[in-house]
Amino acid sequence: MTESTPAQGKHHVVIIGSGFGGLFAAKEFAGRTDVKVTLVAKTDHHLFQPLLYQAATGILSVGEIAPSTREILRDQENVRVMLALVEDVDVENQVVKARNHDTLLDIPYDSLIVAAGARQSYFGNDHFEVFAPGLKTVDDALELRSRIFHAFERAEISSDPEDIKRLLTFIVVGGGPTGVEMAGQIRELASFTLDREFRKIDPKQARVILVQGDHEVLHTFGNRLGGKARHALEKLGIEVRLNSFVTDVNREGVEITDKNGEKEFIRSYCKVWAAGVAGMPIGAKVADAAGGEVDRAGRVIVEPTLNVAGHDNLYVVGDLMSVPNVPGVAQGAIQSGQYAARRIKAILDGDTAKASIPFKYHDKGSMAIISKYKGIADINGIKFSGYPAWAAWLIVHIMFLVGFKSRVSTLLRWFITFLSDRRAERVTTNQLLVARLAMKHLGPKVSGPLLRGESLASVEEHSEEDDRD
Repeated sequence: MTESTPAQGKHHVVIIGSGFGGLFAAKEFAGRTDVKVTLVAKTDHHLFQPLLYQAATGILSVGEIAPSTREILRDQENVRVMLALVEDVDVENQVVKARNHDTLLDIPYDSLIVAAGARQSYFGNDHFEVFAPGLKTVDDALELRSRIFHAFERAEISSDPEDIKRLLTFIVVGGGPTGVEMAGQIRELASFTLDREFRKIDPKQARVILVQGDHEVLHTFGNRLGGKARHALEKLGIEVRLNSFVTDVNREGVEITDKNGEKEFIRSYCKVWAAGVAGMPIGAKVADAAGGEVDRAGRVIVEPTLNVAGHDNLYVVGDLMSVPNVPGVAQGAIQSGQYAARRIKAILDGDTAKASIPFKYHDKGSMAIISKYKGIADINGIKFSGYPAWAAWLIVHIMFLVGFKSRVSTLLRWFITFLSDRRAERVTTNQLLVARLAMKHLGPKVSGPLLRGESLASVEEHSEEDDRD
């Protein structure tokens, strides 16, 4: 099925992805009657990833951090949203090839902005994924939420002390903001939210382990702030393993190797992977088709104007672009998406001087929270921690949430959680626990190839196990 060509005289901009880069690029074309925009995304929502861990630990609902893309853009009449998975790009003929289940789409473009984002990287060990999900999508958050709460439920009915110990051991791999925030929330959940809710087990006895390959957690914040974060984590009751690497993950647990080569296998039911990212596969396909290159993380190497060399109408932005000194954070995606859109407008307006200005990233600072009332921040070189950093984190994240309803609802949820330690989003289902394997089995029409070493039998095995529970 070939999409119709834009109305005569209108420049057709196709945007791949509805994350920060794609959404803010689309918004830049508001009011341009000479431009038609088609935003193609594999999800129907704009995900606010910085708060995804709060959906995974029961604080927020996914609707509050993932509003409908159509609703966000409904007043921008020159934008059309299409729900489809982009499988390839024919750069020579300027056609995006996408699929929605059995429906194949050919979408012609005049300018293309690829903002497909990043995925979790397992550093060549993709078979770890089924045992230690990452935290990049709504599906990830819902699955992890089920695994976390399910661990306590299974421990409550188990009669085997060793099994209970395994079920109440949570391992988070990766000491960046996602890993630190996730570990902190699991610890607070066990210590406060679930207090007095179980009769056999004591959730406070849960063991939370954070594994970090570097010499310090949150190392990009510097040793001083990183050290403060680590001390806050340890005071909360989290075991921090520095200079340690995960060398194996299976159903039973995790093998950790320290800097001296000493190995330790820790039995654990619930594992979370927050160690590293890689560009989405479409990035490599675009680079190959355009004669470009990708870096070691699968991100597309672009010109200073964010276009692929030799293709002035093909842009790569956000987490999928490889640009020195631009971190993989929301601000990098927002600024690069806006830049690409503004450059297209400048070219259409004949403003060659503006179109020749290279992209420049403006670092607005970094923040992370460890637990309630504890955070760290580095804003324009001013470094601070504790309650002020925690409060600043709340304000900044509310500001960048898309939609008035999401902001109000999130503020209300935070108020309830921080005041009472209660969490409203605690529903778990067996379906969420096995959905990852089931989706993988369905293949490229839905979510990609089957995981290495997994099969329909694996799905059935997990389902039978949960039925027995």
